[in-house]
Amino acid sequence: MGLFEQSQIPLNAAIKAMKLDPNAAAIIEQPERTLEVHIPVRMDDGTTQVFTGYRCQHSTVMGPAKGGVRYHQNVNMDEVKTLAFWMTCKCAVAGLPYGGGKGGVIVDVTKLSERELEALTRGYIDKIAPFIGEKLDIPAPDMNTNAKIMGWMMDEFSKIKGRFEPGFITGKDLSMGGSLGRTAATGRGVVTAAIEALKVRKIKAKGATCVVQGFGNVGSWTAKLAHDAGLKVIAISDVFGAIYSEKGINPYKLSEYVATSPQHSVKGFKGTKEITNADLLAIQADVLFPCAMEGQITKANAAGVKASIICEGANGPTTPDADEILKEHDVLVVPDILANGGGVTVSYFEWVQNLYRYFWTEEEVIEKQTDMMVKAFKEVYELSQEYKVTMRVAAYISALKRIAVAMKFRGMY
Repeated sequence: MGLFEQSQIPLNAAIKAMKLDPNAAAIIEQPERTLEVHIPVRMDDGTTQVFTGYRCQHSTVMGPAKGGVRYHQNVNMDEVKTLAFWMTCKCAVAGLPYGGGKGGVIVDVTKLSERELEALTRGYIDKIAPFIGEKLDIPAPDMNTNAKIMGWMMDEFSKIKGRFEPGFITGKDLSMGGSLGRTAATGRGVVTAAIEALKVRKIKAKGATCVVQGFGNVGSWTAKLAHDAGLKVIAISDVFGAIYSEKGINPYKLSEYVATSPQHSVKGFKGTKEITNADLLAIQADVLFPCAMEGQITKANAAGVKASIICEGANGPTTPDADEILKEHDVLVVPDILANGGGVTVSYFEWVQNLYRYFWTEEEVIEKQTDMMVKAFKEVYELSQEYKVTMRVAAYISALKRIAVAMKFRGMY
């Protein structure tokens, strides 16, 4: 079963539970537009290499499509379609005036020079420029893309349009209209959702134990902000392995260590013992934060999860089969389209600030984000109780309620 097919399972469960009009369901099940492009790049050795890129606009019913662009050798259209679909639902759950989009380029960025990377980035924007814009489709960073790459994209798009276009893209550096609070936004949202989940489970946040899978931007900020909130981080992993300490791990000191270690890995951090990534998922803890790739918690390992709460920082880290097992074991799963919505929420704030050319303080950004995340969590939890479904299915019900109303008023069914 492909990733897009898997993503439809909780959607269909939500459609059934809420008795959604079949006409509305038919519209939401497929993306509005998918685009495949081929980007020629003159390499440093004088040869020309052609890279394949994608952009999917799943829905523009609620507003412009919104979603990141990832650079990875395993990018494919099925993945991009799925991520765009999740973005549609994520924006609707958060109550944002956006639809969902996503993009990607098949490339191993470690094999490109900076000049080649910039040429690829500008070439990608050249190919998709007719289909994007601040009122049509707004890209953002994702896997292996960052503020520097967003700057190249904004500059290229501005050249094409012949005017300064900061609102066409988010995740930019502050010097180009980026928002304060954006770097930590996804991790902050994940921790906010986890604290609300701990309340539901009647577990005090201070002293609660947690495990973090992945130590990239989302995982590292999740660990840091969980630590700040009083949770004890007892295990952390990256692609190279995992570390454990019953006494707790200081993620700020770990970040300093990772930045200077030869392999840039968490392995070898003083005061911890090495464990496998498989062992990490089975540690007894109050909260497990999967913040790595999709498909990490599966039918094969779900029964071994001993956490009371799973709060998903990554997109699609839990397969549908695993969801059923976790439900049987009374694990409260806070789904990705709710838990990791903090990033797109602050991207929305950046877009608004760009449109008005008026910028907020970091305190204002954090306060607004927290309020929206808490409101969204409470709404989804109440729906889960009303319909007697999991939080994941309830999140899709929340999204579909908003999208269906908008489609109805637009006369789409």
